[in-house]
Amino acid sequence: MTPPLFRLTAGGALDDGALADLYHVDGPVTRVNFVASVDGAVELDGFSEGLSGGPDKRVFALLRMLCDALVVGAGTLRHEGYRAVRLDERRRAWRRERGLSEYPTLVVVSSALDLNPGQAAFAEAPVRPIVVTHGRAPADRRRALSGVAEVLSVGHDTVDLTAAVARLRERDLAHLLCEGGPHLFGSLTAADLVDEVCLTVSPLVTGPGAGRITAGPAGPPRGMALRHVLESEGSLFLRYTRK
Repeated sequence: MTPPLFRLTAGGALDDGALADLYHVDGPVTRVNFVASVDGAVELDGFSEGLSGGPDKRVFALLRMLCDALVVGAGTLRHEGYRAVRLDERRRAWRRERGLSEYPTLVVVSSALDLNPGQAAFAEAPVRPIVVTHGRAPADRRRALSGVAEVLSVGHDTVDLTAAVARLRERDLAHLLCEGGPHLFGSLTAADLVDEVCLTVSPLVTGPGAGRITAGPAGPPRGMALRHVLESEGSLFLRYTRK
């Protein structure tokens, strides 16, 4: 069956309710969301922001509304300057009506714990974040972060992502949304933890230099099923799930 093509704007525009229905999932899921250029770049001038437009930001915000926890690597948190994960009142009301907490929990994956407790993502968070690390992470950095986040150790000298996902789900964080970066995406893929990929294809050709949306350890190819295609202002929004 050919996946449906929807339009976010113009004729047959989708409202947020219809869009949420398209991205709805039942049960535990680890979803990855990225934007890339037509020629596969993960960034423009060093930041993913340069590839994103209004429609992508709309889907980006909606996916945050749907998830229980927002998972991000420490490098991306620092480089992209993450602020506190907040939602507007309309989206908070949508979550309350469905028995969800008003805000998703921020989960940061970090081996070295090279994180600033004063960064707004921690210091201004409406829900206490979780930092996922391993047993050999620096004790002084662990203590510094414990004032603004729960520090969760999984694995002896590297982060055990399979165990981390299990521990998060023990906390009723079943729907995980990963926003990167590429090394975390690659590690999740290598551990066979990626259930769904949401990819925005930005209508830009950026030329050589930028990396791909995935990096890190190699693993066998995995087949994915295309569930829908959306289009707005030249951008495509692709949703793939496990076959």
